[in-house]
Amino acid sequence: YPTNWKCLCFPLIGDGVPRESSPFINNSSLERGRLYEGKNMALFEEEMDSNPMVSSLLNKLANYTNVTQGVVEHEEDEDAKRKEIKAPRMGTFIGVYLPCLQNILGVILFLRLTWIVGTAGVLESFIIVFICCAGTMLTAISMSAIATNGVVPAGGSYYMISRSLGPEFGGAVGLCFYLGTTFAGAMYILGTIEILLKYISPNAAIFHGSEEATLNNMRVYGTCIVALMAIVVFVGVKYVNKLALVFLACVILSIMAIYAGVIKTAFHPPDFPICLLGNRTLAKDKDFPCAKHIETNNITVTTQLWKWFCGNNPNLNATCDDYFRLNNVTEIQGIPGIKSGVLFDNLWSSYSDKGTIVEKQDLPSIPVLVEEEQVYYIYTDIMTYFTMLVGIYFPSVTGIMAGSNRSGDLRDAQKSIPTGTILAISTTSFIYLSCIILFGACIEGVVLRDKFGQAVNGNLVIGTLAWPSPWVIVIGSFFSTCGAGLQSLTGAPRLLQAIARDGIVPFLQVNFCVC
Repeated sequence: YPTNWKCLCFPLIGDGVPRESSPFINNSSLERGRLYEGKNMALFEEEMDSNPMVSSLLNKLANYTNVTQGVVEHEEDEDAKRKEIKAPRMGTFIGVYLPCLQNILGVILFLRLTWIVGTAGVLESFIIVFICCAGTMLTAISMSAIATNGVVPAGGSYYMISRSLGPEFGGAVGLCFYLGTTFAGAMYILGTIEILLKYISPNAAIFHGSEEATLNNMRVYGTCIVALMAIVVFVGVKYVNKLALVFLACVILSIMAIYAGVIKTAFHPPDFPICLLGNRTLAKDKDFPCAKHIETNNITVTTQLWKWFCGNNPNLNATCDDYFRLNNVTEIQGIPGIKSGVLFDNLWSSYSDKGTIVEKQDLPSIPVLVEEEQVYYIYTDIMTYFTMLVGIYFPSVTGIMAGSNRSGDLRDAQKSIPTGTILAISTTSFIYLSCIILFGACIEGVVLRDKFGQAVNGNLVIGTLAWPSPWVIVIGSFFSTCGAGLQSLTGAPRLLQAIARDGIVPFLQVNFCVC
C-alpha cells in the first residue's frame, strides 16, 4: 500500500462458532474477529444457537400458527426457544456405535467383497481384512487414550489431536483426514451410480457402448447426485441425521438377508445356472439354452451359442470358432450351497492381468493356437495383485471416526467414544470376516470373480445369495451408499471449518482490509 494510506485489516472468521481459548492457539485477534461473525450456512446449524437458517425458516412455515399473542411477545418467545441450550443426551449406542456401523458397512461389502474373495481367495482375503481391521483397532485404541486423558471438546478427532498433541500436528492429521473424507464421499457416490445404472435401472444410462460411455454416465449422474446431496446438506444437517437411522436399517436388513440366504443354501440352494465353454465363463444377459444344439420334435436345432460363435449361421455345417468347435458346453450351479465343498476350491488366489478370461481351473479345456477375441466371454477389467486389493478394501474400514465427530453431542464422551468405537470395529470385523468365509463356501469361484454379474444375467452377485429376494440387497446397498455419501459431505466441511478457525494453515485465513 502507499505510505500515505492507513489500512485496518480484520480476519474473516465468519463461521458463527467462537474460537475456544487454548494455550496452543493464538487468540490475539479473537475479540476483534468476533465483531464480524454472523453469516452462517445451515451445514453448521447444530453449532449455532441464534442465527436464522434455511431449516429454521422451513420449520417456521411448517409450524405456523395464528396466535392471539402480540407479535413482539411471540417473536421473543420463539427467540428464547431457539436460544435454549439443550444438554447432550446421546449415549454410546446411538451416538457412537450406530454411526460407526453405518460408515463402515457400505459400498465395499455389497459391491466388491465377493470379487475380492474370488480373486484373492479365502485365505488371502482373510489376511487383507485382518490387516485393515487391526490397523483401525490400533487407531481406535490410540484415540481412546487421548479421549480418556481429559475433557473431550466438541469437534471430533481433530480437536482431540490438536488440543492434546498441538495444533501443528493436529492440522497435518486434520488435512489428511479432510481429504480422505472427501475422497470417500466420491467413492460412495460412484457406488450409488453403479448400483443405479447396473442393477436398478440399466435403461437410465444416457450413453451406451464403450467403456468411455460408462465413464460419461458416471460424470453426468455424479454431478447431479452431488448437487442434490449438497442441497440436502445445505438445508440442514439435522435432516441428514434423521435419515441416518433409515439408511442404517436398510444396511442391517441387507446383512440379515445375506446370512438368511447362506442358511437357506444348506437346505435348498438357489437355481442360478452358469454356462461354460470348456473352462471359460460365458456372459449371459438373458435366458438361453446352455448347449450348442437341442432336439425339438426329433429335429436338431442350433442355439444362440451356435449363432454367436459360428458367424450367425444356424446351419450345422457352418464354419465356427476353433475353441467353440473343440470344447464342450457345460452348465454348473453358480451357488452350489454351503454343503457343496466349494470352499476348498476358493481357498487360493487367482490373480490375473487385465483382459484375462475368467476360467474354472478344474474343468477340461482344449486350447487353440490362434483365436479371435470374443465379446461373449467374461474378461477381467484390471490387473489384480495383493496390495491393490488391500487398497480397494481399506476405505471400507475408515468410518471409525463417525462417533468421535459427534463428541459435542455425547452425554459422556470420555466413556462413549472408546467403548462405542471399539465395539463397532469388533462387530464389523466379525461381519466382514464371516462374510469372506461364507461367500467362499457358498458361491462358485467364477461367479465370485465376475465383478459385474455378467454370468448371472447382470444381477448383483451378492444379491443372488440373499433371501428372500435380490432386491433386498440392491435397495439396501443403494440407500447405504447414499447415506454414507451424505455423512461424508456433512463431516468434511465441518473438519475444514475447524482447521480454518484455528488459523493454523495460512491460506485458509483470509484478511479483509479497509483503507
